[in-house]
Amino acid sequence: MRIISWNVNGLRSIYQKGFLDWFNKTNSDIVCLQEIKANINQVPFELTQPDSYHLYFNCAKKKGYSGMIIYSKKKALKCTKKLGLDRFDDEGRLLELNFPRFTLINLYLPHGKRDKSDLNYKLKVYKKLINRLEKMKNKNLILIGDFNIAHTEIDLARPSQNKNNIMFTQTERNQINKMLGLGFVDTFRKFNKKSGNYTWWPYFANARAKDLGWRIDYCFVSQKLTAKLKNAFILKNVPGSDHCPIGIEIKI
Repeated sequence: MRIISWNVNGLRSIYQKGFLDWFNKTNSDIVCLQEIKANINQVPFELTQPDSYHLYFNCAKKKGYSGMIIYSKKKALKCTKKLGLDRFDDEGRLLELNFPRFTLINLYLPHGKRDKSDLNYKLKVYKKLINRLEKMKNKNLILIGDFNIAHTEIDLARPSQNKNNIMFTQTERNQINKMLGLGFVDTFRKFNKKSGNYTWWPYFANARAKDLGWRIDYCFVSQKLTAKLKNAFILKNVPGSDHCPIGIEIKI
């Protein structure tokens, strides 16, 4: 099974940049998108009727903001869209699909804002999420999406210059530590422990061309699924967004 995740930073925008061709070539079983920035009635028709896929979506109440989609070749038994925090749920940041042998959660965690004015909100969301995951940790669980935190120093190009900046404060990094402490595994790091592997680059200062990036998009799996992992990857050369796609291959 091939599962891909991508923060597209605007589905209508990326559609005009060849997204559909890319989508058709991925031949993935599940494709998770974050930050689609559209209601479902604004999404190009071709993207709402993909061949061989079931479509699940969670759109933000605010127009042109956040939101997510999952395309799945297998039909889910159940779809959940709420975490239990009003603001988070109104922003369309979670899609949970239950399948017979595993549960997939597509996540778009809050950024926190550069001035950290939303850091408390971000930490409140993580606390709620981690409490929920603790109750689910014995299930076959796949967490995938944009977590908006670089976990360790090898997960960003300039750690020393960003140690007090949003997405790399120790308080934020501790949230990933807590998830790993529950037994979840960072799939990419199971196969690749080297630095220089990023999933997001700021738009300014020609950062992507210089590879001044951050790894803030992840796929975590519960301990039971670790032995079934075949590969985890970052598709850094796929253009169109400030993020690139990530994914895993897993035998379930």
